[in-house]
Amino acid sequence: MASSYSADLKLELMATGEKSGLWGDITNTNLNIVQQAIAGYEEVSIAGGVQTTALTFSNGLVSNGKNAVIKFTGTITGNQTVTIPDSIEKVYVIENGTVGAFSVEFKTVSGTGVTFAAADKGQKFLYSNGTNVVDIALASPPGGSDKQIQFNDNGAFGGITMGTTGQVLTTDGTTASFGDISGGAAWQAVITADPANAVAGYGYFCNTTGGAFTVTLPTSPVLGDFISFIDYAGTFDTNNLTIARNGKNIQGTAADLTVATERAGFTLIFVDDTQGWLLQNN
Repeated sequence: MASSYSADLKLELMATGEKSGLWGDITNTNLNIVQQAIAGYEEVSIAGGVQTTALTFSNGLVSNGKNAVIKFTGTITGNQTVTIPDSIEKVYVIENGTVGAFSVEFKTVSGTGVTFAAADKGQKFLYSNGTNVVDIALASPPGGSDKQIQFNDNGAFGGITMGTTGQVLTTDGTTASFGDISGGAAWQAVITADPANAVAGYGYFCNTTGGAFTVTLPTSPVLGDFISFIDYAGTFDTNNLTIARNGKNIQGTAADLTVATERAGFTLIFVDDTQGWLLQNN
């Protein structure tokens, strides 16, 4: 009986009584193939225009497709496809080291695969299940609080578009994105009259130099709504600022709030219809 070959690494499987005097050489070759699959690194040039490059899996021989880590190199002038044979089951680290703004797809001959976008010159951790090539990084993260963020080799977040200067990364537990820092009042330009009712979440610099005036609170506040006020010119003591309650209590009382303290700065937070608006600071 002649030798046969293993399904994935194409190791030579010698039959009993075969290959007399060659067992040592064949065994050493098999060990080199195993070493290649575990720790092998090879750069494979795919330079050129649109084309398909087939990685080799030769029977009983060291072959470029058997390496653990493969880096694609060369200047490409069109989208590239790199294939491994169908039925191969293997784990890979693939790096796109090509020059040129074109995509590189790594796949089985008949199945689907994973594509490096034109600007993606990083690495991917992949496996072939014998039918398709799958990106391990695209698998759903484990449940609970141990979700992880993937980084590309250039320091960018994998799958997350970078924000602008000063933004922070936030998540709702499912997706992540960059956004502006929030939580404080959105301060408005100096006012000298009621701005057609105050808006929750806003801060107002109130200038009563020209005379006292009234600011009316929102009509339908909800729990946690807040509004901040500051005496812009230090004139609240002579020209008072009045906060009109607009139907809701202030400090548990059904009365407007008159502020007559020079340089006063305070925030009102709405809690419920019983207490209404409460002073956070004064």
